[in-house]
Amino acid sequence: MGKLLAQFIYFKVLKWQLLGDYKTLKTLPKAVIIVAPHTSWHDFYMGVLLRSIIDTTINYIGKKELFVFPFGWFFRALGGRPVDRKTNHNAVQVISKMFATNTIFRLALAPEGTRRKVKKWRTGFYHIAKTAQVPIIMVSLDFQHKKSTFSQPFYTTDHEDKDFEYIKQFFKGVKGKIPNYS
Repeated sequence: MGKLLAQFIYFKVLKWQLLGDYKTLKTLPKAVIIVAPHTSWHDFYMGVLLRSIIDTTINYIGKKELFVFPFGWFFRALGGRPVDRKTNHNAVQVISKMFATNTIFRLALAPEGTRRKVKKWRTGFYHIAKTAQVPIIMVSLDFQHKKSTFSQPFYTTDHEDKDFEYIKQFFKGVKGKIPNYS
């Protein structure tokens, strides 16, 4: 999608705002980008719009079944990378290797791991960032206030509990498309 079309849809048609340190992301060749809350399929096209607006290559992972005919080409063209979720391999190691084997790799993930209400986030994104030694960029999709906010790069420390407190604080009060799932 072209940048001008994405800007028109995002700012004029949908009337959203873009806030925070989104320009820094373009200067980082590698990062884990967590987008929350993830409550609806609408989050996907909002992410595609944002990626086009900030004119930055951003990848995502999906179950390998999505990457077959007839739609596999489409998901790959949008930056998707297939992952086999049925085998007993260490996903953190497999995805961390993607960082090591690519010059530019910015991976967007939903920390909830689903579009439903969860009590506890999955921790894979954190361990991927730590293993790959790349920063985490937090991006909120606040449908209630129609704004997306980018954080500054955050590097994991040796204090996982404190890191998660900091990360979750960024998303405090943000409401997704389906508020009850936020």
